[in-house]
Amino acid sequence: MREQKKIGMIAGEGDFPFLVAQGIRDAGGRVYIVAIKGHTREEIGIFADKIEWIHLGQLGRLINFFKQSGVEEVVFAGAINKPKAFDIRPDFKAARLLFRLKSRNDNALLEAVINEIQAEGLRVVSPLIFVPSLQTPEGVLTKRGPSGKEIKDILFGWPIAQRLGEMDIGQTIVVKEKMVVAVEALEGTNETIRRAGHLVKKGCVVIKVFKPGQSELVDQPSVGPKTIEVMKEARCSCLAIEAGKSLFFDRDRAIEMANSSDIAVVGVTEEVLQSLK
Repeated sequence: MREQKKIGMIAGEGDFPFLVAQGIRDAGGRVYIVAIKGHTREEIGIFADKIEWIHLGQLGRLINFFKQSGVEEVVFAGAINKPKAFDIRPDFKAARLLFRLKSRNDNALLEAVINEIQAEGLRVVSPLIFVPSLQTPEGVLTKRGPSGKEIKDILFGWPIAQRLGEMDIGQTIVVKEKMVVAVEALEGTNETIRRAGHLVKKGCVVIKVFKPGQSELVDQPSVGPKTIEVMKEARCSCLAIEAGKSLFFDRDRAIEMANSSDIAVVGVTEEVLQSLK
């Protein structure tokens, strides 16, 4: 990357914006952050060469900030809390965009926002450029691989999870004995896992996929120590997450937690699926 390249970042929740901002700085870039009130942590300003706080829905203000700052490329980093997203305050540009949409599910909305940003001459790039170490590796990541029953559930559930992703419903399903126990919607992965634990009590397989057909520039599936902690609470036994296209935060600690709880974790690709058959 050219020295002092100006990168715009739309910062959502969690630690991911901090990691991406640090990655941009490590690569010699300057970070211009749009932070979302009620979603982004206030400390993000420490990493910014310049920061603009907006309400969710102020798309025109977001674009103007980046253009006036001389930003060339933009990354999305961090999720938007979906239940909170109902408190959107659209400006004229966002309202016009929303009016044109047939659906306000994740894929449709994010693709429309990306197109609007890029129509203004800003190039949206993947945040993984700046944090490649967060990509989920392929294959079995824990000491224990999936058992025979867990393999059957992965093979059963994977195409179902992909189909639900194509329908823009969610990224995660929970399966046991070739039955879908829980499906993710607005509540997020952790609450989906907890619900499965209440329903079945023990031995579920958690499957998390990248939504087929979605842009790889935004909304990458993610897991980390909290995922493993919730799986332990729900007595789930295996996590299958799409390799390469998903984020694995604090992977060493999460894998250590999984090993101590006898939870199998596998990074799935088409090649891995074929090898499990």
